[in-house]
Amino acid sequence: MTITPNEISNKEFKRVFRGYDMDEVDEFLEQILDDYEKLYKENITLKEKITSLNEKIEHYANMESTLQNTLLLAQTAADQAKESSRREGEMIIKNAKDKAAEIIREAENSAAEINKKNEILKQEYNMFRSRFKALLEAQIEAIDRAGIELSSRNVEE
Repeated sequence: MTITPNEISNKEFKRVFRGYDMDEVDEFLEQILDDYEKLYKENITLKEKITSLNEKIEHYANMESTLQNTLLLAQTAADQAKESSRREGEMIIKNAKDKAAEIIREAENSAAEINKKNEILKQEYNMFRSRFKALLEAQIEAIDRAGIELSSRNVEE
């Protein structure tokens, strides 16, 4: 049980024959009362301060926990964003490669088609040239024959 300054102040002692000097006891008790009252008040102040500091420690511990959770969430979000960006980049590269392969395939098919048409045109040209040459040769021969017939008619006339 804690003794309060009031209990020290109000304490009454029995009076006995041949006891202590009352003035000296009262003076000593008064000095103890003053010292005890100072200590008592200081103790209350320190307890309040401890309570306040404990509340602040708890507040800061909660803030630290919140910050750690926030940092963890931020790190997780950053990792997810990084992974998402990596996957998106891979997808873009894959799509670009597929598109490039398709363009190359179309260009190769187009080149093959152009080469095929070129070969057909060469064949048609060669065929036309051969027919035209044959026609010209037939015409020259017809002219030569007609010239021979003309000459022979002129000679006959």
